[in-house]
Amino acid sequence: MSRTLRDLPVLGVAVVWGSSFLVVKHLAEPDTVVAMLVLRFGLVLPVLAVFAWRALRALTVREWLGGAVLGAVLSAIFLLETYGAVHTSATNAGLVISLTMVFTPLAESAVRRTALPRAFLAAAGLSVLGVALLTGDGGLRAPSAGDLLVLGAAVVRTVHVLAMSRTRALKGTDSLALTWVQLATATAVFALVAPFAGPSPLTLAGTFGPARWGFLLYLSLLCTLFAFFVQMWAVRATSPSRVSLLLGTEPLWAAVFGIAVGGDRPGLLALAGGVCVLAGTEWGRRAVPPAEGAVAGPRERAAAADRPVSAAAKAGSGG
Repeated sequence: MSRTLRDLPVLGVAVVWGSSFLVVKHLAEPDTVVAMLVLRFGLVLPVLAVFAWRALRALTVREWLGGAVLGAVLSAIFLLETYGAVHTSATNAGLVISLTMVFTPLAESAVRRTALPRAFLAAAGLSVLGVALLTGDGGLRAPSAGDLLVLGAAVVRTVHVLAMSRTRALKGTDSLALTWVQLATATAVFALVAPFAGPSPLTLAGTFGPARWGFLLYLSLLCTLFAFFVQMWAVRATSPSRVSLLLGTEPLWAAVFGIAVGGDRPGLLALAGGVCVLAGTEWGRRAVPPAEGAVAGPRERAAAADRPVSAAAKAGSGG
């Protein structure tokens, strides 16, 4: 198979992840976010369980507990990112969440007490400046509540990546089994919260017409199942760095869908901010050698590491 053909499924994952922010805005409302998350992952878990059954039976108690703790962190990511996506534009959500790509190496550097290249620090500064311009729409206005929620999700994603990479009990754990445990734990959290956050999942499902069921299946089947299995295949079929490069185009696709399809109309300075975010995150990703652990975002780590850094970290609201 040619390199181009091997690249297409991975690029497809980046495209569907980028589009997912807009899909979430069409599917969820502020009072239906939690119920929607229960439905979304309720559809995914049985299918994943079929493939993960043997690996799940082989997990130790420590691995189950470690996965459950990470799943609780994951539930916070999903909630922050989904509520944020509902309260801001698809373009903003897709670009702000990409700051995980610069937050993670910064956090790793602090934990390990190692210095980062100056080029990376400059790239991080460019990304932060871009977010300031983007979320202020080129003015001096404070970021919206949605922007701040997505920014919080980026911070918690960074915590999730670091916790996963540094949890000794999960070294060598099967990626599919660990993903299932995390998603199952997060879904359990959503189910417990749902009665206090709006309509029940069953009530919400009863209100869905064909279009909303289509959006829900898109998030479940493409943004979660398709994405996970493509990453599992791609890390063996092509180089981790190439997978990381292709998946790193997700923020670009989020902006493309938000502007071309979603009707987002950022001002000139906000557009410049978006360009700064894209340039800064890509520059930062290239500035830190992979040997130093700078495969920045959770989705890049899922493709680049043999340890169980799973696609669960990107299975959430915005993709």
